[in-house]
Amino acid sequence: MKTNLISRDKVIITAAITGGLHGREANKNLPLSAEEQAQAAYDAYNAGATVVHLHVRDDQGVCTPELKYYDETIRLIQERCPIITQVGNGIGTRVLANGQKGEQITQQERMNLLNVNVRPDMMTLNCGTFEFRSPISSDTFENSEEFNIEFIEGCRDKNYGLELEVYDPSHIANMVSLQERGILGDHLHFSIVLGIKGGSPATCNNLLHMVHELPETSNWQLVAVGKYHFRSNAIALATGGNVRTGMEDCVLMGPGKPVKSNAQLVERTAEMSRAMGREPANIEEARTAMGL
Repeated sequence: MKTNLISRDKVIITAAITGGLHGREANKNLPLSAEEQAQAAYDAYNAGATVVHLHVRDDQGVCTPELKYYDETIRLIQERCPIITQVGNGIGTRVLANGQKGEQITQQERMNLLNVNVRPDMMTLNCGTFEFRSPISSDTFENSEEFNIEFIEGCRDKNYGLELEVYDPSHIANMVSLQERGILGDHLHFSIVLGIKGGSPATCNNLLHMVHELPETSNWQLVAVGKYHFRSNAIALATGGNVRTGMEDCVLMGPGKPVKSNAQLVERTAEMSRAMGREPANIEEARTAMGL
């Protein structure tokens, strides 16, 4: 797939409003409860986001695989607005109140997300195994082909859309192989994730290379974290891609300037998009582009 410096395609803006790792020690404004996440999703929608990427927390603010928390969060969001709901298959890292890491989320718990009662629009797939390193821990993030095929088939049975998260070029090759074998369809929606330790560093060369490795019929967005966030998103917007923002990926607007809300990040992203002659997509346009 080629980048396009003169694209005027509408931009799908995804808001990853909470994430599965840091808590309010990183930013006091991080939404945790179902009610807080629903309000954050509504505000992000009004600011220009068309997709909300979800990780949920329990009553202590710890990442959880318990479906009742997904049910409540998705229900409250859907009651407020028509934003596309997308559940993160990785779930997250259990970080306890004392800052220590709890038990690692299991693959069985991740697979059980398919049984959520309040239906989301999409699930994410992490497209290969790698070492996910963070200030909390260094874990092998297991995403075997066997696990991914079972999850893809489960999503197909439930008619969920899929977002394919790729952290290095080998993950793209994994998905191309599944596409060639008929396990994935023709139209794929990729998230190119840069800047996670253990995955591809956030560089222009890595972004361009990974875009060029995508199948021609693909749709793609960039996920860039921390200090790389704004400038990397600007490059993605300039080269024809879609972008993700939100407090999962970025908790500072600048040095010493905490993000006030997810809507603030979406507003900044929409401004960058319009400055490049590309309007944010609406819900219908985003659904069409992602084949939902």
